[in-house]
Amino acid sequence: MARPGFIHDPLDIKLLVLYVMSRVAAPVDFAALTALALQDDGMDYFLFAQAVEELVASGHLMLGDDGLYSITEKGRANSAVMENSLPSVVRGRCNRALASHNNALRRAEQVTAQVDTMEEGRCQLTLGLSDDAGELFRLTLAMPDRAQAQSVADSFQAAPDKLFHALVAVLLDNGKEET
Repeated sequence: MARPGFIHDPLDIKLLVLYVMSRVAAPVDFAALTALALQDDGMDYFLFAQAVEELVASGHLMLGDDGLYSITEKGRANSAVMENSLPSVVRGRCNRALASHNNALRRAEQVTAQVDTMEEGRCQLTLGLSDDAGELFRLTLAMPDRAQAQSVADSFQAAPDKLFHALVAVLLDNGKEET
């Protein structure tokens, strides 16, 4: 009985990996590459893992010292030539997964929270928010300890827009409301 899905052949798996890697916004680890590429019911994990190894060995992908994969110019060129041979259903699934992944990467680059230790156990917390046009704001706070600084950093990273909107609202208030 035939396996479900469209991608069965090792060459198709390699092409799918190159398709994904040519569209990912930044280098990815193996787990992220797996999640992005295994978008077809016919994919076999072990053939996929072997295909990734072979693409690195052939110079289509590069595995950095940090454990992240990136596509080479050779891989990008081969992907561009052959990507239309992938079934449109599989490309569509990969594109949806890539959109979500790339949006998360862009958001992580736009929202920063850094905790630095200062004298006497105090910490300095620096929060930053940017958009495509540049930095929106940077706020540095002295915090009594690392735990509190990390808690504030985590809250900010979860919802940076809340702080930004609250800060702008307070600044635009011009003393109209008493607190």
